[in-house]
Amino acid sequence: MSGYNLIKMQNKLKKDLDEARFIHTQGVMYTAAALAMCYEQDIETASVAGLLHDCAKCIPNGQKLRLCEHYKLHVSEVERKNPHLLHAKLGACIAADKYGIEDPRIQSAIRWHTTGKPDMTMLEKIIFLSDYIEPGRTKAANLTSIRKTAFADLDLAVFQTLRDTIKYLEEKKACLDNQTIVAYNYYQKLTGEKEDS
Repeated sequence: MSGYNLIKMQNKLKKDLDEARFIHTQGVMYTAAALAMCYEQDIETASVAGLLHDCAKCIPNGQKLRLCEHYKLHVSEVERKNPHLLHAKLGACIAADKYGIEDPRIQSAIRWHTTGKPDMTMLEKIIFLSDYIEPGRTKAANLTSIRKTAFADLDLAVFQTLRDTIKYLEEKKACLDNQTIVAYNYYQKLTGEKEDS
């Protein structure tokens, strides 16, 4: 045990998030802990990553851009036009700087929780999925079946989440990060034969 003080961390985080975001964050933390139990991963590590995954979410957009400059983070043209997309990569830096998270596994899980990426670690997959399936989520398509799949086949659940996310963003004509497509292609290939079973 590395001895993170989750209560202290939650109290600090509560000041940085609006009420709805904080409730979502707690849902992600609990879901991450449950998935960690299911897959025999470190529960504390998953809980901390789940708790802090959105730690940069409520920072105003202009400030997000300035902070990315401060941390020397690359900002793409798409991100510059849509600074809300920066909260994941910025969150990894904030988790380190403000919350003292030195574990690169936690930083990486925060970094990739929105887009996903090919060949994710167990922790990255757990946080990516927990963000999507936590109990407060109600609107996503196929949520019930993805929740069930998440506790049986992590890779298949990741693929289904990426598939539904891309479909949703395309229907909304919303901004789609290329990294999500790269992750989708990887997990489609990885799970291809499982999808119809």
